[in-house]
Amino acid sequence: MIILNSQDAIHKAWLFRVLIAIVDNVKLHDLYFKGGTCAAMIGVLDRFSVDLDFDYVGDKDGLVKVRHELEMIFKDLGLEIKDASMKVPQFFLKYPNKNISDRNTLKIDINFPPPKANIYKPVRLVDINRIVICQDVLTMFANKLVAIIDRFERNNSIAGRDIYDVHYFFMNGYNYNKELIIERTGLNLIDFFKKLSKFIDKHVTETILNQDLNQLIPYDRFSKLRKVLKRETLMFLADEIERLKINK
Repeated sequence: MIILNSQDAIHKAWLFRVLIAIVDNVKLHDLYFKGGTCAAMIGVLDRFSVDLDFDYVGDKDGLVKVRHELEMIFKDLGLEIKDASMKVPQFFLKYPNKNISDRNTLKIDINFPPPKANIYKPVRLVDINRIVICQDVLTMFANKLVAIIDRFERNNSIAGRDIYDVHYFFMNGYNYNKELIIERTGLNLIDFFKKLSKFIDKHVTETILNQDLNQLIPYDRFSKLRKVLKRETLMFLADEIERLKINK
């Protein structure tokens, strides 16, 4: 995971501190790791990530226990719960920081129920010296592809990091979980990629990319990438549509 400055190092330390506490809690064995931080820790993404994301694979009744165990962890670590969702376990945690102008908030997000097509596998996370059950790379890529439009439809927001991640997965030759895309969108793959391409072309601007990514990747790299990121992502999507048509 890239560290851009000393404040990022502090944030990373808190990320790992909370993650270790969650992984080591046997009562939270139904939380499976996912998202940008997971991808960075297993070496399939090269940007900084600020949140911890999990799938909860247990039954609905167990969510009460999960919430309670997480709240106990936060208390033991001296973290303040700034905000929390009552619908699903989602927390915004404040950690100690003498400089009030620096980043001091950590988000924990838990998804339930996860898609049936998600695939998980145990992975040794070297940074914390733990074996953790994580989404596999194909599942990460598929969820990231779907997240671009899904985030907009649910929250009316667009995350530049989603575009960066999709571009990175394509550039590095990763494949995606096809069944997962179909399950989450109800579309066949060609129609999905056409919809995604039109959405990015219409809604993603350089301003959106700047606002999100300038805090997650080094400036020199971003300054070179930002002018081609949207265009190349659309190129990858167009190529994927043509490949799917040929193999149909």
